[in-house]
Amino acid sequence: MRTVYVNGSYLPETEAHVSIFDRGFLFADGVYEVTLVLGGKLVDFAAHLHRLHRSLNELRIAPPVSDDDLLDIHRALIRQNQIDEGLIYLQVTRGAADRDFLFPDAATPRTLVLFTQKKAILNNPVAERGQRVITIEDLRWRRCDIKTVQLLYPSLAKMEAKSRGADDAWLVRDGFVTEGTSNNAYIVTRNGTIVTRDLSTDILHGVTRHSVLQCAHDLQLKVEERPFAVGEIGEAAEAFTTSSSGLVNPVVEIDGATIGDGNPGPIAKRLRHIYIQRSRDTAI
Repeated sequence: MRTVYVNGSYLPETEAHVSIFDRGFLFADGVYEVTLVLGGKLVDFAAHLHRLHRSLNELRIAPPVSDDDLLDIHRALIRQNQIDEGLIYLQVTRGAADRDFLFPDAATPRTLVLFTQKKAILNNPVAERGQRVITIEDLRWRRCDIKTVQLLYPSLAKMEAKSRGADDAWLVRDGFVTEGTSNNAYIVTRNGTIVTRDLSTDILHGVTRHSVLQCAHDLQLKVEERPFAVGEIGEAAEAFTTSSSGLVNPVVEIDGATIGDGNPGPIAKRLRHIYIQRSRDTAI
């Protein structure tokens, strides 16, 4: 049984509770982060904290504890749950208050929850064979840069992909790919250029995205940060996604059509290898 953290206490998961009046439950009024654990250490933790503060600031939610406290909580959960490889989820909501669209008093205690997932991240069969992806209209709100807990539409899109025999969906707005349901999306042109959507309110500013693009820079690969059209995917040499749970994950099929030769491409495989190596070296 997992030990989780809820508002200052470490508890067995079966004893952990939050109020039915919590605004995360009533309004999806909260944000989250998910940090990769490799070798019992945290990957890109400082970047996750930076994005957490950005999301909290955009929603005008004060941080519930200090950054040092958050690091201590993450490490305590790793020890208590014996996590060598997996993920730690952190959620902060505006707290519990009587139901009202207006924000409660700023003194209302925020809700802070963290829990772990043991998961095989490195030996991922999907990464070995490559993902099959469908495209679906992007009907999310226009502040996708804030990592909120309102994930219903990505969940619906993921279920649509599953019902059509695919692994994931890429979301499309005005003919251009924004991102995946829980990842950033990339194509590689036939001249070897990596193309991914530029940062804006239309996509999440991925922590793994930033690190992988730095890896690409170190390898002297050409990168273009711009929207790419659905029609460009079929002409691409390869494609992939990035996320904390998927790392660099090749895509070999889009809407039933093969990308490249139908196998994970060399650039995606190389970036995955380099990113894993970098993560092991820099984890804390």
